[in-house]
Amino acid sequence: MGGQCMGQSYYHMGSSSPLLGATIPQHFASIARRFPFREAFVSRHQQRRMTYRQLEESVDRLARGLLGLGFVRGERIGIWATNQAEWLLLQLAAARIGVALVAINPGYRRQELAHALDRSELHGLFTIPVFRSSDYLAMLQELIPELEGDCRQLTCEAFPLLRRVVLFDPIDAENTFRPLRGLTVWQEVLQAAESITQEQLEASTADLDRDDAIALLYTSGSRGFPKTAVLSHHNLLNNAWFSAQRMHFSEHDRLCTPVPFYHCFGMVLANLLSLSVGACIVLPGEYFDPLAALQTVQEESCTAIYGVPTMFVAELEHSRFNEFDLTSLRTGIMGGAPCPPELVRRVMAQMHCPEILIGYGMTEASPITHLTAVEDPLSVRVETVGRNLPHQEVKIIDPDSGRTQPVGEVGEICFRGYHIAKGGYYGEPKATAEAIDSDRWLHSGDLGAMDENGYVRITGRRKEIIIRGGENISPWQIEQRLLAHPAVAEVAVFGVPDEFYGEEIMAWVRLKEGGSSSEDELRTWCKTGLAHFKVPRYIRLVECFPMTGSGKLQKVRMREEALTLLRRESSETKN
Repeated sequence: MGGQCMGQSYYHMGSSSPLLGATIPQHFASIARRFPFREAFVSRHQQRRMTYRQLEESVDRLARGLLGLGFVRGERIGIWATNQAEWLLLQLAAARIGVALVAINPGYRRQELAHALDRSELHGLFTIPVFRSSDYLAMLQELIPELEGDCRQLTCEAFPLLRRVVLFDPIDAENTFRPLRGLTVWQEVLQAAESITQEQLEASTADLDRDDAIALLYTSGSRGFPKTAVLSHHNLLNNAWFSAQRMHFSEHDRLCTPVPFYHCFGMVLANLLSLSVGACIVLPGEYFDPLAALQTVQEESCTAIYGVPTMFVAELEHSRFNEFDLTSLRTGIMGGAPCPPELVRRVMAQMHCPEILIGYGMTEASPITHLTAVEDPLSVRVETVGRNLPHQEVKIIDPDSGRTQPVGEVGEICFRGYHIAKGGYYGEPKATAEAIDSDRWLHSGDLGAMDENGYVRITGRRKEIIIRGGENISPWQIEQRLLAHPAVAEVAVFGVPDEFYGEEIMAWVRLKEGGSSSEDELRTWCKTGLAHFKVPRYIRLVECFPMTGSGKLQKVRMREEALTLLRRESSETKN
């Protein structure tokens, strides 16, 4: 089933199952026909449940509404919201008519949202009014003053392609309150469906091609704002399908889904994976809460659960953990960050989840490249990320020469196959060429080693990206925010190990001569301009930075010094 070049770190995973040739709506329709009365989706915080037939009907109505508002194949619609039923409906409805869905992080602030609207060239945006301390409407009003005008004539100077901003209330689905005249409300989208027949909708779907771009997902680069990976029906559906096969997932499974939909973990590995086989997606809440996840597993008899390592830690260490019966669990995926072997063992034993798997990949790869298997020896399952999925190639190269490394040697992990983003990064040909070479190999920036059976062990990262609790964070963006402070002269941001989040953010800051600030004041400055998960936990004011002979900042030395200091402080605290 697998092929490896003798003595080299190259592996191709074959399969007796061919790639799926359908589009997402074609495959979903076949599943809905097979399992019309099986439960497809549960949103506990919204108290909503849908069978596959009900989900299909709701998706079709929304898709007709999108057509009725003038959205057509090839356009782009963004969604800026937490986990809701409407999120899933829009994901499937957009795919139904060939409109690409742009998933926007609900933690984004005004500047980050502006970048997303501009770089993705959105034609429409769907949003909730508020999330925690983030007033979405206030940010939108500031960015798009035209929203105070007539919603039927929205023309936006800053974002010229944007013609609709749709507001929906995830709790009150019938709410038609319009706080700004330029907003369209959810009910109006559904009303627009009346102008489109089912035959017109079917004709729209029939025109689609498996290679059409259907999702634009944000992914961090080592510098700058997040880039946007362009992914197709073929990319995403096959990645979801073959991940389901590796998990032995079927229509009998119920997946507890605390991971966010805006991330490929939720959008692809939860939503599309479950729907590709007729399983049920169970949503504990609009955002992760360990107690809600535990309650959901018990009360909904979930057979699977997802999460990044920090989520599993929070569940295991919750004060009420022992109150819940989790024996319905069988499988799931832990991924998004390095997975400590001891944590995997705890999930197997204490959460009664013997078939939990470790997943590895990246958004540009749709996202899964490697997944462990139940059939693997226990040591392999807890200490490696397994082997690549079927119809995928992986190799490990010397980062400098580009030559394939011998088995067992550490190098950069590269991927090739159906799963590599068909369009690279949207609007960024230079960045695309840097990531995907002329032979169509995607360079991950991660370091690892492959054994003689194709199993890969992750050893580190070439790139500077910080992975905090499953979130990929660009140090450059945090550095730019701190440099905007009037007292700051120079900044270096990097990650340091953390038992809970995997990594935490540390910033070294040199103030201007005569400048005055404090760690708390700089942290507050970051909070006003960055998503909460990008705010440095540690800020150190320094007089100078360690430098290379060419004048470059030596973040490796800074990190070493920081680790020494943190260990000393931890030891003093314990004593």
